[in-house]
Amino acid sequence: QVQLVESGGGLVQAGGSLRLSCAASGGTFRTSIVGWFRQTPGKEREFVAVSWSTGNTRYADSVKGRFTVSRDNAKNMVYLEMNSLKPDDTAVYHCATGVVGSSFLGPYRYWGQGTQVTVSS
Repeated sequence: QVQLVESGGGLVQAGGSLRLSCAASGGTFRTSIVGWFRQTPGKEREFVAVSWSTGNTRYADSVKGRFTVSRDNAKNMVYLEMNSLKPDDTAVYHCATGVVGSSFLGPYRYWGQGTQVTVSS
């Protein structure tokens, strides 16, 4: 059973930066696709970024050029570097792995509990 734990969220002013971490236990990221998603109350979960085991990445248009996803397979960690943050980026951010099917949008078998990111104006 894979367990994911996110960390690194917090309160930041608009224009600031945060680095989120996703740690895996009970499994490995080395050969896995890892996605980042975010959710705000009353809204559907939103795709943010994805990292393939090949090193390829893809981003939502809303974060492209501001967010960067990376991984350290030796440490079983995936990171989401967030720069030029905006109030609209406020959400709970989740990492996920174990995609079912062929789409990076999911569904995913394993999810972390999430970490809150709040961007003040």
